[in-house]
Amino acid sequence: MDIGKLFIIAGVVLVIVGIGWSFGLGRLPGDISVKNGNFTFYFPIVTSIIVSIILTIVLNLFLRR
Repeated sequence: MDIGKLFIIAGVVLVIVGIGWSFGLGRLPGDISVKNGNFTFYFPIVTSIIVSIILTIVLNLFLRR
């Protein structure tokens, strides 16, 4: 794969993640958050699924032969 194409893909992915994060993609309903005193556990399961779907679509568009 050409290094230029890889940089373009990485840039597109970073822009998409940045836009999503600024619109609240990190705190969706279905994300697990447990607070117990000074301990906080956060597992973004729904966010992970959505990011995975977006990355699959973007990479399929760019890497299709």
